[in-house]
Amino acid sequence: MIEVRVHGRGGQGGVTSAEMLAIAAINEGKFAQAFPSFGPERRGAPVIAFARVSEEKIRNRTKVYTPDVVLVLDPSVLSIVDVEEGLKADGMLVINSAKSIAELRREYGFKTDLARVDATHIALEELGLPITNTTMLGAAVKARPLVAVDSLVGPLEHRFGRIAAKNIRALKRAYEETEIDFI
Repeated sequence: MIEVRVHGRGGQGGVTSAEMLAIAAINEGKFAQAFPSFGPERRGAPVIAFARVSEEKIRNRTKVYTPDVVLVLDPSVLSIVDVEEGLKADGMLVINSAKSIAELRREYGFKTDLARVDATHIALEELGLPITNTTMLGAAVKARPLVAVDSLVGPLEHRFGRIAAKNIRALKRAYEETEIDFI
């Protein structure tokens, strides 16, 4: 089983990211679940969402304490949340940032496998909005093959309807532009 934790801010689509990942996994014949963890937060407040993907039935219904993958949709949460907390030793941290991997390691001391993409830049160019959820899904599946990138197309088309094409372009562009550094 692969467990994913998504850090973002309210209104950025972190919960939607987890849901799209789970739907794509189910469409591939896997078992999956996705759920948020938040209280009365408002737009812009830090939020966390979780997803699990497995070849076998998932019986665990708790939040993800030891993720294999952590997605950071908004780089501003890096200074207020320990995004590496609980990350497995062979885990992957996937960050939306304009900074280089070397800069991120130097500034935050990350000592895990690290992937980065400037998802905000891509989202602004492809969507016209700084909403990074679908963009970061492309980075996530590039960094760790949770599902095939093309398996996300159907769920995105269903969820976003007439604006799905823009989201799919953002997804695939992030997949291509994601840089990965293994420790």
